[in-house]
Amino acid sequence: MKKLTRDDLMSLEDYAQARDSFRAEVIRHKKNRQVKLGENATLYFEDRRTMQYQVQEMLRIEKIFEADAIQEELDAYNPLIPDGDNLKATFMIEYSEVAGRKEALAMMVGIEDKVWVSAEGCDKVYAIADEDMDRETEEKTSAVHFMRFQLTTEIINAIKNGAMIAMGIDHENYYVELKAVPAATRESLAGDLN
Repeated sequence: MKKLTRDDLMSLEDYAQARDSFRAEVIRHKKNRQVKLGENATLYFEDRRTMQYQVQEMLRIEKIFEADAIQEELDAYNPLIPDGDNLKATFMIEYSEVAGRKEALAMMVGIEDKVWVSAEGCDKVYAIADEDMDRETEEKTSAVHFMRFQLTTEIINAIKNGAMIAMGIDHENYYVELKAVPAATRESLAGDLN
């Protein structure tokens, strides 16, 4: 998947005019790119479109219009765009109550290394998490992790040939297995692969 360049971005003025329709389109697009893993964890799969929206929003919020600053935003978000042989996701542990979240994060240390993706008939591929920085301590994990699932040729071919995509978490305090993501999600994720 091609990385974003300045040529892919709208000026602040053009984005202000297009924002409502672009935002609505991206929200529709994202619906097929999220996978709930149990009650409190979700994978939000990123791609070129979701990152374009993220960059445009950052430029808008920060009122960034200088070339060097725009490039800094592109450099920050381009690594979250899949490379054709992987899937990239933001993993969120979601609890509405602060006390419950704090307790759960303390019990889930290492969870980011136990999240996996597979295709029907293939082995699990565990996430490579937080390549940008360490997001956990010995006492707790973070509520947000950035993940790359580096897929084998076998899994890529299986997905391209229509195999179901399975996902899950093998953590001792948070175990979940989803045998097949919805068809629309499967199709969207298959589009990330060469």
